[in-house]
Amino acid sequence: MKSNYELASRSYDLGTETAFTVLAKANKLASEGQNIINLGIGQPDFKTPKHIVEAGIKALRDGHHGYTQSTGIPNLREAVSNDIKKRYNQNISPDHIMIVPGGKVIIFFSAMLMGEKNKEILYPNPGFPIYESAINYSGAKSIPYQLKEDKGFSFSAEDILSKINNNTSLIIINSPANPTGGVVPKSELEKLVVGLKEYPNVVLMSDEIYDQFCFGENNFTSMLQFPELRERLIILNGWSKTYAMTGWRLGYGIFPSKLYEMAEKLAVNIHSCVNSSAQYAALEALNGPQNCVSEMNNHFKRRAHLMYTKLNEINGFSCQKPNGAFYCFPNITGTGKNSTEIQNILLDNLGVATVAGTSFGEYGEGYIRLSCANSDAAIEEAISRIKDFLLAIL
Repeated sequence: MKSNYELASRSYDLGTETAFTVLAKANKLASEGQNIINLGIGQPDFKTPKHIVEAGIKALRDGHHGYTQSTGIPNLREAVSNDIKKRYNQNISPDHIMIVPGGKVIIFFSAMLMGEKNKEILYPNPGFPIYESAINYSGAKSIPYQLKEDKGFSFSAEDILSKINNNTSLIIINSPANPTGGVVPKSELEKLVVGLKEYPNVVLMSDEIYDQFCFGENNFTSMLQFPELRERLIILNGWSKTYAMTGWRLGYGIFPSKLYEMAEKLAVNIHSCVNSSAQYAALEALNGPQNCVSEMNNHFKRRAHLMYTKLNEINGFSCQKPNGAFYCFPNITGTGKNSTEIQNILLDNLGVATVAGTSFGEYGEGYIRLSCANSDAAIEEAISRIKDFLLAIL
């Protein structure tokens, strides 16, 4: 019997993450025997540290199999609070911290709580594609602000403030940034904070998931270091990148009281709680040895320098030095081809998986994203393939 049902119209406003599409294609080609080098996926190539894995196993053996509080186990929220105090010297009550199954949940919650018809939400472009997707799904109008190459892919506070009007309800920022590797200087954040004094009804959501991967000229500054914004500030962070725990699905958000109450209701309605054993693993991640974090950071710093240096040797490519995260975002306009064409040429002809800049928004045209989450040898081999191929055809 043929079905005639129709989806809700907002369903068609949902976007996706092209990185997963590229990953699926790369895996298919690899299964067919092709030698694929994956520089497309944005996850650490390291295993979750052993002491964290053992804590998760122990939690299962100890019988932590049931529901937890929808906001997360108290010990974990306390540990997050202590970590913030240690790293930023800021006092955040555990009652404002919510444990969620991945950072994307905080993006979705922020958009659903602040977005609706006739509202506008500002977001970075090129930027993580789920920002725009969640905004559109909320019913709000998505307003991009451009991250420009000549500014080191930092935002301009003046540009953001110029886009605010009476309909603006939320601004999303991301530093260190995916896909560009840009880090916003403290001076630019200060300008934004001062400017927002004129717009007390606008909430700010700061995605700080890459906060511990910063190795360039601009040191990372958390928005938690601006207490004057605390009553309208949402922070997104988590364990996925810092502790190589992408598959554990663990993140956290910090909300002011008014938003926290409603975010908790969303949590109860959507996911009930986060996997209990995973929360105990996250607790060990924060309370246990931290040398794993510095070791990963050192690897990514070395690889980013290697990748940036080698990319600038490619005919038709030019690349800004990344300041954080673990990506390079080279300008490929010198090849005479667009982002999608280069993405497809590199994968189909050379077996090198990358992600077209347009996967991160309209201002990503003319760029591709390469992840440093692979070995030095793989990075050198991939860039050698690209260099030789483009030298032959350009």
